[in-house]
Amino acid sequence: MKNFRIIFAAVLIAGLGLSGLAAQSSGNSSLRGMSLNGATGLFSIPTGQIGWGSPTDVGLDLGYHAIFNDGKATSIPMANVSLFKLVELSAAVDLQPKDAFYPGKNTDFLGGVKVQLPVSKTNLALGGNLQLMNIDNDTSACRYNAGQIYLAITYPGQFFSWPAETTMVVGKTFCNRDHYPDWDFDYGMGFDLVILPQYLNNFVHWVTDFGNFSYSVEAFGADPYYRGVLNTGLRIDLSQIPVLSKFKAQVDVLATDILDDSYTAGYGGRSFSIGVMFGLPIM
Repeated sequence: MKNFRIIFAAVLIAGLGLSGLAAQSSGNSSLRGMSLNGATGLFSIPTGQIGWGSPTDVGLDLGYHAIFNDGKATSIPMANVSLFKLVELSAAVDLQPKDAFYPGKNTDFLGGVKVQLPVSKTNLALGGNLQLMNIDNDTSACRYNAGQIYLAITYPGQFFSWPAETTMVVGKTFCNRDHYPDWDFDYGMGFDLVILPQYLNNFVHWVTDFGNFSYSVEAFGADPYYRGVLNTGLRIDLSQIPVLSKFKAQVDVLATDILDDSYTAGYGGRSFSIGVMFGLPIM
């Protein structure tokens, strides 16, 4: 049954992607929101965009997400700086509850960089991140590092005349933990679909992503180990309010790891997340 659910999710996302290829849109439906590790992206996966484009040379995004699972919660404050429509730098601190993965404190630092490549008619980016795991744990054996390199492509389209963007990511995660062997490769895909734009005035986006990797190698409530992870929810674009039109202002409400109802020591299981993000152009 679980394999059927995973296949169904992949077919759904792929179908939206094919519809995007079939009918290119002249507009840009993306909110350029923040993923759970601070990079510009969907929820677990990055997009082929950086946080700010023309005409902003320097932009700053600040965000916060909380993920709730089995009566516990992780808090993730994050920041992202976009430079000259070319490069973004991101950082997030995953303040996980005590004993979530190992006995004691389990705070992770997630830093990233992304470069948008000069490709026309689509958005292509090369990126990477560094993950410093359990940096405040009293046991040195629990502290370790991981990293990821990836290529992300995001292209616009339409789905039943609704503006949409589809993202695909391929990459490689490096980690000295036994359950992340060196021959693994990362793959993810997802979409950002504007819901009923003619009635909801582009306020509401349906965002979904699926992959065999998550926002970190110790993702609380969104763990891909054994099965991949599917996240889905709504991204509310408050910048559609005229007074906020020069800024970014978003609210995320989503379910993480929705295909799995199990829970094991903080690693995963169906969870709930809420998040906010505010961004402003610096120059």
